[in-house]
Amino acid sequence: MRVYLPSTLTLLAGVHAAQEIGPAPVAAHAVTPALREWYAGGDLEELEYAALSAAARASLRLLAADPAAPRRRVVLAAEIPDQLVTWPRGDAGLGNGDRALVEVSEAISWQRIASGHVDDANAAADIAAAADALPAADAGDDDARFTVDGAEGHELLWYATQELPHLLD
Repeated sequence: MRVYLPSTLTLLAGVHAAQEIGPAPVAAHAVTPALREWYAGGDLEELEYAALSAAARASLRLLAADPAAPRRRVVLAAEIPDQLVTWPRGDAGLGNGDRALVEVSEAISWQRIASGHVDDANAAADIAAAADALPAADAGDDDARFTVDGAEGHELLWYATQELPHLLD
């Protein structure tokens, strides 16, 4: 199963050094039955994009929690055996609206990472504004929500696994 792991450039440096993402359980995003039901008209490519987008939103939360991290969202895509991935059944755990949220029961080795998806450096100002606005958006401020939603206007760039260490230079 393809899972999408929210990260930051700071966390990516730690993952690269350790050669794994962990400890378990590891929160990730994937195409779940709840996501399929919610996005019934979507094909697999659209569902994968929705899961990637959910991980990008989670990356923004990581950036909001770490003001020192460079203001670029990072999502790592990994191939995980199905038996290591679980998700809430029914409506349990979906109070936050994250239908793509899953949990990986083991640390994820660097070898399982298939690619990285990272904001272009030119998006940094908008991503910084969105991370700063996140608390107000969560509190219901419509202007802050607009700013946060603006981050989603930036497409994440695709990087092969061997290219990811170059982002850390």
